[in-house]
Amino acid sequence: MTDDLFTLRAETEAALREAADVRAWDAVRVGVLGKSGTLTALLKDLGRTPAEQRRERGAALNRLKDELAAAIEARRAALEEAALEARLAAERIDVTLPPRPAPAGLIHPVSRTMEEMAAIFGAMGFAVAEGPDVESDWHNFGALNIPAHHPARADHDTFYLPPAGPGAAPPVLRTHTSPVQVRSMLRQPPPLRIVTMGRTYRADHDATHSPMFHQLEGLAIGRDITLGHLKGCLIDFLRSFFGIASLPVRFRASYFPFTEPSMEVDIGWNRRTGELGGGGDWLEILGSGMVHPKVLANCGIDPAEWQGFAFGMGVERVTMLKHGMADLRPFYDSDIRWLRHYGSSPLAPAMLHEGV
Repeated sequence: MTDDLFTLRAETEAALREAADVRAWDAVRVGVLGKSGTLTALLKDLGRTPAEQRRERGAALNRLKDELAAAIEARRAALEEAALEARLAAERIDVTLPPRPAPAGLIHPVSRTMEEMAAIFGAMGFAVAEGPDVESDWHNFGALNIPAHHPARADHDTFYLPPAGPGAAPPVLRTHTSPVQVRSMLRQPPPLRIVTMGRTYRADHDATHSPMFHQLEGLAIGRDITLGHLKGCLIDFLRSFFGIASLPVRFRASYFPFTEPSMEVDIGWNRRTGELGGGGDWLEILGSGMVHPKVLANCGIDPAEWQGFAFGMGVERVTMLKHGMADLRPFYDSDIRWLRHYGSSPLAPAMLHEGV
């Protein structure tokens, strides 16, 4: 090997030792073995070497090329390993340290209330039923004995959708969850015991009303169901939900097209302080009654053989009462501060008050 080849090898090895990272290493590689590299230029000039020296010179260049390629590759592997070790050292985690605090998601008060309601009524033997938000006029009004002149059918109270065709009754966004009761009675022969929870829609919006809100309704159909069963069911539910074993509950005669007799249900509260369970005042909380015989007949159930009770309440309303909320609108403002205050952990079970 001639002196110029010894020099090239020494310079290349020195440059590789000084290369501190892959970028510097690649500059050395290209400078030696690249298209314009030093060794590549020597190989290109091999044709100018005298014939008697060309064979020996070519063999020396090829040996040097193999040696430098191996040295370059070894240096690359060493640099990559060093870089990996440095990265692992920088990203090392002390598993004995406590975890960093991270924000946890919370369940919306409406969702939590519906979970609690489902748990309480589930313990009484009620199953949860579901139905569509867009309903036919018959399911939403006609089957429930709501006459054509009833104010609930007016445009200012109900959201109507375009009809399917000329002369067809326009579908509606359901104004209550009662259509699910109708569908359940049509689908399942009695006896049955269901609760239904979901969104309902009415054209109303202020501090205590929303054009979209949630409602819970219950239905029980049997041969021997009486008004006493309805009263016992609702009293047990209200005392369990609010966690007040002695909560006063009052039933007042009222009117609903789909129940007869019909009753409004009040609970005791203090008008001045807003405290539930005392104070001598009464607060209306829900509506109820015995299912009207016409509703049973509309759903294919013989009212001479079967009877039952039904009830309904606004989910937001009882949530506001339980947590002392004065305004309905923050329920839908998507304010994370409000949710952090009123939300609940997804790991916490639905509250069932013992001893009630």
